[in-house]
Amino acid sequence: MIPINKVKEIIIKHHDLEKELASGKIDPKLFAKKSKEYSSLGHIVDIAKKFVNFDSEKADLENILQDKKNDNEIIEMAQKDLSELKDKKKLYENKLMIFLLPKDEDDDKNAIVEIRAGTGGLEASLFCSDLFRMYEKVCSKKKWNLEIISISKSEAGGFKEVIFSVNGEDIYSYLKYESGVHRVQRIPATETQGRVHTSAATVAVLPEAEELDIEIKDSDLRIDVFRAGGPGGQSVNTTDSAVRITHIPTGVVVSQQDEKSQHKNKAKALKILRSRVYEAEKRKKDQERSSNRRSQIGTGDRSERIRTYNFPQGRVTDHRINLTLHKLDEFLSGEIHEEMNQELRLKEQNLKLESLK
Repeated sequence: MIPINKVKEIIIKHHDLEKELASGKIDPKLFAKKSKEYSSLGHIVDIAKKFVNFDSEKADLENILQDKKNDNEIIEMAQKDLSELKDKKKLYENKLMIFLLPKDEDDDKNAIVEIRAGTGGLEASLFCSDLFRMYEKVCSKKKWNLEIISISKSEAGGFKEVIFSVNGEDIYSYLKYESGVHRVQRIPATETQGRVHTSAATVAVLPEAEELDIEIKDSDLRIDVFRAGGPGGQSVNTTDSAVRITHIPTGVVVSQQDEKSQHKNKAKALKILRSRVYEAEKRKKDQERSSNRRSQIGTGDRSERIRTYNFPQGRVTDHRINLTLHKLDEFLSGEIHEEMNQELRLKEQNLKLESLK
């Protein structure tokens, strides 16, 4: 049963936002956020009003049925209306239940994805590049824009680390399920005895934080510039273009040297730093709300093993929902990635529904 007070809050909130937006006195920085919230409530407010009025309408119909002065035709119509009203209430309850599910306020944000090779040496770096190509194909299918922020290549042609941003519609709500340890089991090209090796890569998906989301004070930052190393040409290596930014309160450190311009490196580093600090604060709040953690798929910890890619058997297994797909090639090509994601979303929705009861 949905608490009536929660439904009334929807109606009141929608009315208050309508007045606030119409007043013209709203802070311009908050206008877009408030407008989106008003639009979201607009999809459910009529159902909320009908749900609230149910008891009154039910009582009116029951009075008609109990009034012995009414003829059979009126009574039959009232019985039919009452039956339909009860059926509609179940429909209202289902829609309201889904609407009232605890929401991740970051679901509609863009994302910054960090993939790092873990245990397994060169084989792990090759797997890191495999994961990156998989996400490239997923983004292409969904018409999302992927932009590489920084990349560190290995001797074998793989990646030690790659960081990229993804922009588009509802990015974080989809990609957040990719955070954690991805394990691969396959026979390396250099393996002469045909033994299966196990390697791993870590994926971290951060909601891209904007200045409105979290305040980063200049006084809390220590910015160091230094000469970039590695590939990039003479002009890179002979100027202090690389930037290292330390967020003193949290100890978060971000280095950036991919661009020849110190200004561009600083902008990229700040973008990553803001998202890392924001995610750390978000994780801290989630840990304080233990009930919220119980309604999530897995722990959300990037050290948690979430998925295994087994090449000899051509399968991919997600350990959080015990789902195995025997279509590894299609999964890595982005073709059936959506199938796994839908199952993860469904499971989390069911957990959230249980937490409301």
